[in-house]
Amino acid sequence: MRRDFCTYFDHRYLARGLAMYRSLKRNCPSIRLWVLCLSTDAHRALTDLSLPDIIPIRLEDFERGDHELLQAKSNRSLVEYYFTCTPSLPLYVLQNSPDVDLITYLDSDLYFFNSPEPIFDELGSNSIAIIAHRFAPDIRWMECTGAYNVGWLSFRRGNIGTECLTWWRKRCLEWCRDYVEEDRYADQKYLDRFPELFSGVRVIQHKGANLAAWNLKHYRLHERNGAVHVDDDPVIFYHFQGFRRIAPGVIDPGVRQYGVRVSRLMESKLFRPYLQALREGQRMVPSLNKATGAIPGLYRKLSPTEKGRDEINSTRRMVQTVAAYVRLFTRHTLLSPGR
Repeated sequence: MRRDFCTYFDHRYLARGLAMYRSLKRNCPSIRLWVLCLSTDAHRALTDLSLPDIIPIRLEDFERGDHELLQAKSNRSLVEYYFTCTPSLPLYVLQNSPDVDLITYLDSDLYFFNSPEPIFDELGSNSIAIIAHRFAPDIRWMECTGAYNVGWLSFRRGNIGTECLTWWRKRCLEWCRDYVEEDRYADQKYLDRFPELFSGVRVIQHKGANLAAWNLKHYRLHERNGAVHVDDDPVIFYHFQGFRRIAPGVIDPGVRQYGVRVSRLMESKLFRPYLQALREGQRMVPSLNKATGAIPGLYRKLSPTEKGRDEINSTRRMVQTVAAYVRLFTRHTLLSPGR
């Protein structure tokens, strides 16, 4: 059975997007992957590579005639605009590709180690699939950013799936900031309301789906028959948010802030294969490599106005973090699990 996916990235994230695509194609051969190219260089590179089953979308084509999206683009930062586009992308695919019955959005910094079919088996005939962060107990205060993660989201064509995407898009057009404000955070915290507003929402339970730095401490990782398992479940995909090669030979796996110590198993079976995939992705498009060979994370060039706003947002995030710790220790209880 063919599976339909969509994602987005610019040229700075191209190596990650290629790593994600190749790992997905290896473990799920019959796919189509729609890629919203957030820069001209990204679209040119994907067009020149002409990889099988990738459908590049020009940002200009995606935005054409969408006055609400263009209006939102004018009043928020670049990263916030990227987040704003998230619900519009699967909706765009459904509206422009009538043969797509089920579309799955993927963050471009995922990497697949096994087939995603167990996730689709869990979804069954339901209309929507979401995955919880499953924060480790000592960082459950991070649930203020959302109980569910945007990394993998599936929507089935039909009333429920389309209504959910339309509702989510409207909320992101109204407000999609890179900080927590009351019950909102970027495109993500809106997911908390999916189960209460829409029927047919399946919260995926497979522990190997969306393994990440924020939930590693939850589980026992071990090797069985050459594959990494999370307790009894094989790792389907790992979410490499925060993973960076900051200089030749220097890697930041993005786990320290979550209190995770890198084990030999993590290094050899998770991080090194991903690093090798990033190197291969860079070699595929050598013209876009930086002189240092560094692989950047999500990046934006700030105008003076945005720099001031970014400083305010950083201060706001710091205050919210401290406040979350205060609530945690004054109540003497852990918050419920939650990007």
